[in-house]
Amino acid sequence: MTTTTHAIAVPSPGAPLAPTTIERRDLRPDDVLIDIKFAGICHSDIHQAKEDWGQAIFPMVPGHEIAGVVAAVGPDVTKYRVGDRVGVGCMVDSCGECEYCRAGTEQFCVKGNVQTYNGVGFDGENTYGGYSRQIVVKEAFVCRIPDGIGLDVAAPLLCAGITTYSPLRRWGAGPGKKVAVIGLGGLGHMAVKLAAAMGAEVTVLSQSLKKQEDGLRLGAKDYYATSDEGTFEALRGRFDLVLNTVSAKLPVDAYLGLLRVGGAMVNVGAPGEPLSYNAFSLLGGNKVLAGSMIGGIAETQEMLDFCAKHGIGAEIETISADQVNEAYERVENSDVRYRFVIDTATIGA
Repeated sequence: MTTTTHAIAVPSPGAPLAPTTIERRDLRPDDVLIDIKFAGICHSDIHQAKEDWGQAIFPMVPGHEIAGVVAAVGPDVTKYRVGDRVGVGCMVDSCGECEYCRAGTEQFCVKGNVQTYNGVGFDGENTYGGYSRQIVVKEAFVCRIPDGIGLDVAAPLLCAGITTYSPLRRWGAGPGKKVAVIGLGGLGHMAVKLAAAMGAEVTVLSQSLKKQEDGLRLGAKDYYATSDEGTFEALRGRFDLVLNTVSAKLPVDAYLGLLRVGGAMVNVGAPGEPLSYNAFSLLGGNKVLAGSMIGGIAETQEMLDFCAKHGIGAEIETISADQVNEAYERVENSDVRYRFVIDTATIGA
């Protein structure tokens, strides 16, 4: 028997979000029913709601930063019990058989991972995300949220947290390493917190100094304005890792010039137009220009445990369901510090 739950949906491309109800599938043997408590608003929700990234599925219930409590479990579920604090991120299924799934990088599943929303499951059914009161998810794609993190500040970790944690880990952020974070937004503020907790020396590179106080409070040692003509010369050759968290066209060659020999610039932001660079900007210093996409389920759990150990959560502004459209506008105007989180108890209330 399916479950009817309250939700907020985008009825058509670019249309305002509106209240609705949706059906969640009956529990399969390995499913978990979650009472969602908080759902983060990611900029990618807005891109997909507007079809900025190609044809999408409507009506759309966005949301892939989900934190809640287990309400029921299928008979084969072994990891979770009713009452457990859990989270769901950007994907809810994969084939489980290909080399990438077996390696714990389900986001690169050969058959394609099933997105938490704006996706189609292997059963042919459309997926609906976290702007709702309940969700049913396969046990293998549910993560445990440790008691040391509030559910509200944990929700954005399921996307913004893992998106920045994964490249920081892969590229060796830690003691003795100098890390630059481009942008202090939803992703950037998490990158600063995480890199600092890993022991790296962190510098924020932002267009202006208006968020400097925040950057230093969150763990950065230095903060520079990229609009200052002297910044790129002053910082030339300084960093082991430059993590680009912004979705804007950047002068890539200038940022590559900030790397030490053998350093890496890693992109997690997704600009709408191509980035270009001169090959000699890489060749001259054995440098790397790379990308990173979220993380696997095991790494997501590792990130949550790391955050609990170090007392890390997102910086949030909690909103009610009737404020979501306003929040979308404010995200597009960079008017949030640093993540909106929906109190899902207000959906359908």
